[in-house]
Amino acid sequence: MSDDVSVTTEQHDETKPEHRHWFRRNPALNLTYRIGVGVVGGLVLVAGVLMIPYPGPGWLVVFAGLAILATEFEWAGRVLRFAKRYYDAWVEWLKRQNLAVKALVLAATGLVVVATCWLLGAFALVGGWFGLDWPWLASPIFS
Repeated sequence: MSDDVSVTTEQHDETKPEHRHWFRRNPALNLTYRIGVGVVGGLVLVAGVLMIPYPGPGWLVVFAGLAILATEFEWAGRVLRFAKRYYDAWVEWLKRQNLAVKALVLAATGLVVVATCWLLGAFALVGGWFGLDWPWLASPIFS
């Protein structure tokens, strides 16, 4: 058993910020605080997952959401360490690949972005701005 797993509840509480001790004294405040952290962390996590295939900080937002959740939920800390380990392994693997594999990954990512934009009706919206009323631009979900 590793040292960090054998930490007792009292020792774990000592690593919490000072304001957490104030909340922990009152069970209702403690529950409210934990629910608040869960809601905020969960919303940030979901937003990050939705942003992953798009250019920008998708993975950074996922890790931020998990970090927020990890302040109150031990399972989130384990998931955060697991996700970071596998993300780093993926990045290192991708760095070692030749240009063709990198281009294939980029093309697959681009395909996900284009498909999502089409499904959400972005092409029909932009086409409407230019007077293009082509049926294939319409989203199959929102048409």
